[in-house]
Amino acid sequence: MVSGNIWNADLGNGNYRNPILYADYSDPDAIRVGDDYFMTASSFSNAPGLPLLHSKDLVNWKVVNYVIDKIPDDRYKAAIHGCGVWAPSIRYHEGTYYVCFPMPDEGIYMSTAEDPFGKWSEPVNIRPGAGWIDPCPFWDDDGKAYLVAGVAKSRIGYKSVLHMVEMQPDGMGLIGEEVKIFDGNENDQVTIEGPKMYKRNGWYYVFAPAGGVKTGWQTVLRSRNVFGPYEYKVVMRQGDSIVNGPHQGAWVDTVTGEDWFLHFQDVYAAGRITHLQPMSWKEDWPVIGVAKEGNDYGEPVMEYRKPTVGAGSNEICEPETSDGFTGNKLGLQWQWNANPEKNWYELTGNSLKLNAVFKENVYGDMPNLLLQKWPAPEFSCVTKLDLSNLEDREEAGIISMGTSYGLLTFRREGDSLVPYYVDGVQKYGKILPDTTEETEKLLPAVSFDKAKELYIKYTVKQNGTRDLNANEKRFPLELVILEYSTDGSSYQKAGEMTAMPGRWVGVKNGVFCASPEKESRGYAIVESVTYEKCEGKCEGKCEGNH
Repeated sequence: MVSGNIWNADLGNGNYRNPILYADYSDPDAIRVGDDYFMTASSFSNAPGLPLLHSKDLVNWKVVNYVIDKIPDDRYKAAIHGCGVWAPSIRYHEGTYYVCFPMPDEGIYMSTAEDPFGKWSEPVNIRPGAGWIDPCPFWDDDGKAYLVAGVAKSRIGYKSVLHMVEMQPDGMGLIGEEVKIFDGNENDQVTIEGPKMYKRNGWYYVFAPAGGVKTGWQTVLRSRNVFGPYEYKVVMRQGDSIVNGPHQGAWVDTVTGEDWFLHFQDVYAAGRITHLQPMSWKEDWPVIGVAKEGNDYGEPVMEYRKPTVGAGSNEICEPETSDGFTGNKLGLQWQWNANPEKNWYELTGNSLKLNAVFKENVYGDMPNLLLQKWPAPEFSCVTKLDLSNLEDREEAGIISMGTSYGLLTFRREGDSLVPYYVDGVQKYGKILPDTTEETEKLLPAVSFDKAKELYIKYTVKQNGTRDLNANEKRFPLELVILEYSTDGSSYQKAGEMTAMPGRWVGVKNGVFCASPEKESRGYAIVESVTYEKCEGKCEGKCEGNH
């Protein structure tokens, strides 16, 4: 069972629509190698981490791999929301693929592969210590290599500064002292971050967003010297478009000589969705999007002709969502809430067996939540479960995971399955949650003889817009509705909630199985997960994206 047209960016008439991915592929970076395009994105505290997406035309993408199986630090056995793997970069140099990524508390890491579809190397920490983020490696024409990076104020005490440092040509270490190449606090570019480095016509370029994730713009720096001094120019603004931000991304070209730019837009609950913009050059400065008359910067487009990529591919595709669990590996749409353990699950050939894992704390902190990203502005998802193998007091169900989360769980109590709807709220301090509050609502019990066939429906509906503050306005307002059924047709509502994103991530939905005991006894069977698209039910409330 595979996904079926949940969100297609390819319009099938030679044009595409934005976003090209209505899913939380935050902080995207991309490259072209031959006629193949590869993209990676942040994964924070979810594992496996650093999804690798592949495309032949920059519009149609599929997840084909992950760079890391686990987050490279033992503390990520627990769910540490908002920490872990931040904005990565991907590069190709002399036959080797490189993914460089930051962990703001641990350092800057590098992983490599000769075959991007195969096994990537264990990450090497090339700059231990907290503070640096958003690294990007660069190899110059003379064989020397460099690393440009931003900083996280929460870890280092200041922000809006970009550093450059020489790097070993093999990418496995740094050389000498870093040089501050740009201070956005002094240049009206506050919160400049996410630098990506390129070279063209003898100019060194650093593409970097500024002004904040939800309200900022795209800035480009250039210099004739790798260490500067750099001049700067704003090359894309929101303007009159509905694309707030528009934030951090990647310049890629085609074999036909066209230039394009991938970036994200923060739409709040759904996370940071991916857009594709045309890109041109004027006096050795890029213009991203389409410039209106009289402007020397571009604005994002919502529909445009597809890139001219040569032979390319005519396949219209999207990341997988639905799953019948018929393979010998978990589908690439799934990520755990923390580094996984082998004893958490088993694939039986036609289903997923989830063992009951000891629940030490609140539901939102359970490491064994098996989750995937929202795939569209509106959708529904039906999960078919067999809970007949749960032991007493064990439970299983469905969760909608964000800083505000909701879940429907079925707990075995004697000969009954007792459903509970749970609301949870994470209240954050500077970095980690200070508190998490949960409230539980008891629902009518289900006889245990019906435990072999339970259906839980998870529905996301847009209900107008919301203003977050005076500057951040008209974000989609999404409702999450959870219902259950014993026959797959007649559903009973368990509860609903207003969705809020996670810590730097969009809402994810998925399954879990939990026990009050440290020794696993019972288990739940997930027979299928089936996604369906909106079918136009949002009644024009999707702000032009639907």
